[in-house]
Amino acid sequence: MRLPSRNSGQQPGAAVASIAFGRRRPAAPGRRPDSRAPDLAAYRAAVAELLIEVTALADAPSATARQVLLDQRLREPAIASVLDATPQGLVGARETLLLEMARYQPNARSSPQDLAALVRIYLLSRIDVLWWWDTPAFLTDQQVDTSIDLVDLDWLRRRGLLAFRFQEQAATLVVRGWRAVRRRMLPQATPRTAGLMFRRTRREMVALLNDIGREFARVTPSATPSLWVTSLARSAEHQYRLRRLGYAAMVPSGHCLGWAADVEMAWYRRFGTRDTLADLLLARQEAGEINVVDEGQTWHVCLAPAARRRFRRAYEAEMGV
Repeated sequence: MRLPSRNSGQQPGAAVASIAFGRRRPAAPGRRPDSRAPDLAAYRAAVAELLIEVTALADAPSATARQVLLDQRLREPAIASVLDATPQGLVGARETLLLEMARYQPNARSSPQDLAALVRIYLLSRIDVLWWWDTPAFLTDQQVDTSIDLVDLDWLRRRGLLAFRFQEQAATLVVRGWRAVRRRMLPQATPRTAGLMFRRTRREMVALLNDIGREFARVTPSATPSLWVTSLARSAEHQYRLRRLGYAAMVPSGHCLGWAADVEMAWYRRFGTRDTLADLLLARQEAGEINVVDEGQTWHVCLAPAARRRFRRAYEAEMGV
């Protein structure tokens, strides 16, 4: 079975990128690039320790103490080695994090429910940026809709080629009304999510999510619903739209590079399988296959470059291309 390609439209990265979604910062004159990959296990452990201290300084009067803490801890080798390897560099990442903390206002839409969660999400999502810094971002909605690097999941779903579920955003008042009625009548039938703005993603991400979905189905009771995906590729345009609505949409983001997805977690508590899914994802992270960021209701998942070729081959084998 061969899949249709959509080869019209502007390619991602054709437009001039902003600093946030653009190019890698140039190396300092005379500085040789460090070929050693940062120790991500040490980075995650250092971030976990930092979060304990941030939690202790979460009240408003501790703003100055938090800044001093971040100034000190972000310069520690385990953290600095990762941040310095991102396009923003250590200084840019520090300034961005401080700005995110200053503008943070907890609300029902925002995934981080406190400052410590915000710091966790920001710092762990920098691994995505470290991995995929040379990938042009999808800057506009049109680029996401027309890129030949992405495939349409609806086409695959209709042919039974997906091992996971998703819901698109309601496009009409009728659909919104029907979903509101269903939520009142069957409040736990589906996750509480607005649905996908874009039902498109990279081929490798399809294979990864299919693989996770099949494994989740194997290790859980038959009554457990399939893996549910709440977000895939997004444009930078949409990322800023989410920020204006109050969501903690990080910039830059693996979603805008096409290499990330959000997986529903909280809903599976009612089936007793939330921890099973968490263990499954963390095991894949430990194996170097993905980066995982706990965002509360959902977990953010980004494919590692080292696993790209394997999942591309898996996609081609599954689809017969």
